[in-house]
Amino acid sequence: MTVPERQPHGVDTSSLRDRLLRAQQDAIETGTVPLTLRPVVRASWERALRGAIDPDRTLPRIDLDEREFLEYRAGHALAPVLPVIRRLLVDGADDAGLVVAVGDAHGRLLWVEGDAGLRRRAEDMLFIEGADWSEASVGTSAPGTALELDRAVQIRGAEHYNRIVHPWSCTAAPVHDPASGAILGVIDITGTDHAVAPHTLSLVSATVAAVEAELRIANLESAVRATLRRSRIAAVPAPKPARTTLSVLGERRPRLGAQELSPRHAEILTLLAWHPRGIGAERLGALLYEGDASPVTLRAEIARLRRVLEAAGEPPLESRPYRLGREVELDAASVAKLIGQGSLRRAAERYAGPVLPGSVAPGIVELREDLAGRLRESMLADASPDLLLAFAERDEHRYDVGLWRALLEILPPRSPRRASVVSHLERIESALR
Repeated sequence: MTVPERQPHGVDTSSLRDRLLRAQQDAIETGTVPLTLRPVVRASWERALRGAIDPDRTLPRIDLDEREFLEYRAGHALAPVLPVIRRLLVDGADDAGLVVAVGDAHGRLLWVEGDAGLRRRAEDMLFIEGADWSEASVGTSAPGTALELDRAVQIRGAEHYNRIVHPWSCTAAPVHDPASGAILGVIDITGTDHAVAPHTLSLVSATVAAVEAELRIANLESAVRATLRRSRIAAVPAPKPARTTLSVLGERRPRLGAQELSPRHAEILTLLAWHPRGIGAERLGALLYEGDASPVTLRAEIARLRRVLEAAGEPPLESRPYRLGREVELDAASVAKLIGQGSLRRAAERYAGPVLPGSVAPGIVELREDLAGRLRESMLADASPDLLLAFAERDEHRYDVGLWRALLEILPPRSPRRASVVSHLERIESALR
């Protein structure tokens, strides 16, 4: 592997950044990149100028939907050697404050792992799985430029042509097929200036060598594995797994099975479970956010949610439209089904409270009011006195005058409960004066 040019040591990074910004502005205005840049950076900027890349507005493309991407990634030549990369790079990335990315030969990121906080920050520039970080898409970056030059590259801060990437530095090297020599993909480390330290280059290079050795062994064994596959008895299909429960009713922390959910993830999953056929990206954004929301914001939130689902052993979200990978048992939907069947006592027992009571997402507010209204109207129409009394005594109905008056009307004239209902109505009306 060719070693990239070393970064200068002992240079004031702030001064270097200012010089790079001036150099970029000169290049944009004159069409000529200054000779003061490192040759690898200068050549990359020249390609970015020829490609008319906007350094302020360009974001990487995401050209595969979720199903297509996962199928493509699962069948990629680097998928079998991912454990090697994780053992050598990812396992130490959290402690080092680094993000490790593995991309294909076209610059599309297949896996992005490592420090969780940095990964969340990197999502703002769409440094996420499925995004195209080739030079043709975003300009200068270690993974894209390493693929363009077919050699290891280190890019520091403002050497990136795209200004949204200036807070980051990165080291990357291509991975080759040992049999044909063709580029299979790229391994990248991204983070602060630690990501371009000399030892980082050595670590990435050693990992690439280990991966290529693993691929060489796999090629030698492929004929044996193919024979075994042909002789293997077809496996009995696994039984269909039980549906996971999505609990969003009442004041408890929302959960997907045993996994606690953040408020935003609970909102997204609730809307997708309530609309099992799926929701388009624009419509989902309108249901989640008050006012106009950036599509980038939604994509970043979906990317975070996919990692949560992966950690919980759940199938990933599907795209176009967004929908759940498999059906979940939404407690709110179960209550709605029981109401439709006329099973009011069971519906009341399952109704632990309003849907995500702290949420102000427009779609959740509408769902919350719809379910609560349906249950209330059904109770008023068909509930027995004892069931309606238990329903009225819940905290959310303690001051529902219409409900308590209806209860008074259906109680038998000699019922001992009438006095307490009349007393409660008087307290409500006194409080409302």
